[in-house]
Amino acid sequence: MINELSVLIVEDDDVAAESIARSLKKVSPDIYLVYAEHGKAAMTILKKQDPMRILTTPYLVLLDLNMPVMNGFEFLASVREDAELKDTVIFILTTSNDDNDRSQAYDNNVAGYMVKSAVGPQFAKLATLLDAYKNAVEPNC
Repeated sequence: MINELSVLIVEDDDVAAESIARSLKKVSPDIYLVYAEHGKAAMTILKKQDPMRILTTPYLVLLDLNMPVMNGFEFLASVREDAELKDTVIFILTTSNDDNDRSQAYDNNVAGYMVKSAVGPQFAKLATLLDAYKNAVEPNC
C-alpha cells in the first residue's frame, strides 16, 4: 500500500479544478495534485519537460474532454501513441453525457468515465473512488 498518490488534473475551468482539489484533499489530505490547463500542457508534464510541474509516481490523470489548445480526445490519442505513456491510468471527468464521447473514451482505454453533474457538486464520489484506487496501487519497485 502507498501513502501518496499523484493526480494530474487536466481541466481548463479554474473553478472546477479547485472544486476537484478541495474534494480530493478532504478524503486524502496527502494526495499530491498537479494542474494542467489543457492537453498540451499535460503532455509536457507527463514527458517531464515542465520544470515547475513535477508529477511523481504512482499517478493517474483526471481529464476533461472539452478544452482549448489540445482537447481531451487529442490528449488521449497522444498518450496512447507514446510508448512510455501508453499505460497511463486516465479517468474522464467531463460535462459530456454523450454516448459517442463515452464510447470513444473507452476505445482509448480509459479507466473510467464520470459526468461532472452525476459526480456531484462536492465530487465526493470521485474522491472516494480515487482513495480506493490509491489504497489498491502497489508501488513500483
